[in-house]
Amino acid sequence: MLTWQVGAVKVTRVVELEIPVPYSARRPMIAEATPEALRRVPWLYPDFVNDQDQLLLSIHALLVEAPGLRLVVDTCIGNDRPRAITGGQPLATTFLEAMAEAGWTRDSVDAVICTHLHVDHVGWNTMLVDGAWVPTFPNARYLLGRVEFEHWSGEAGEENQAILDDSVRPVIAAGLADFVEMDHRLSPEVRLTPTTGHTPGHVSVVIESEGQTAVITGDMSHHPCQMAHPHWSPSFDSDPKASAATRARMFSEWADKPILVIGTHYAAPTAGHVKRDGAAFRFDGFKPQL
Repeated sequence: MLTWQVGAVKVTRVVELEIPVPYSARRPMIAEATPEALRRVPWLYPDFVNDQDQLLLSIHALLVEAPGLRLVVDTCIGNDRPRAITGGQPLATTFLEAMAEAGWTRDSVDAVICTHLHVDHVGWNTMLVDGAWVPTFPNARYLLGRVEFEHWSGEAGEENQAILDDSVRPVIAAGLADFVEMDHRLSPEVRLTPTTGHTPGHVSVVIESEGQTAVITGDMSHHPCQMAHPHWSPSFDSDPKASAATRARMFSEWADKPILVIGTHYAAPTAGHVKRDGAAFRFDGFKPQL
């Protein structure tokens, strides 16, 4: 289990799934990320691309322990729900047990933030109990982006609405949800910042404590290869041009500064620093405390 210390704030990664993604010309995750193109970025190997030229992705939550605040950032896919991302099969992982190993009980969570409302960021908002979806973290406030929720509430599609029905609307019905703006501040150390493009209301999470800074990306970047090529947008970005512009802007803002960038889907080492590399950027992985 990976952890990082940012001043008085501790961040812990809890993994639900780790996925190697082979290139598919018919349905690529990132069309430009061919094996040939990846091999021209040698720093990606072996941490972020394996020797079969597969993109290595992680689906994980980040537990942020700040003074007076226990926050879960993004809640993965969750158990007991068949989803397209899992081949239509429901998961049965030990995610909650892994949280407990990190010292976090369900009752101890103060707040949950979903950087956006895609399937792999909202699942453990709820859990199935006696046939009903109930909030997983009964003492938490679930901070839902107002823009994000309004967008997906108006989107057609059976799975889109199923995600809201079993992973979002139950926490609203339980009276645990607060709708927030994209620049919402959670505590003196933790705030949101808009990073739109992947979705219309997408946010990243900024941590600032004792002169140190970290950023939890969410899906403004899915993989470090997008540092070498910020214009590489996955097919499922809502606005690929806007997401590319966001990446170029944020990577430039973070580059060559002591800002710990924690990738929401980056494989281990998951966190590191952005460095300028010619006209683009590279990712120097940070080896954290184990």
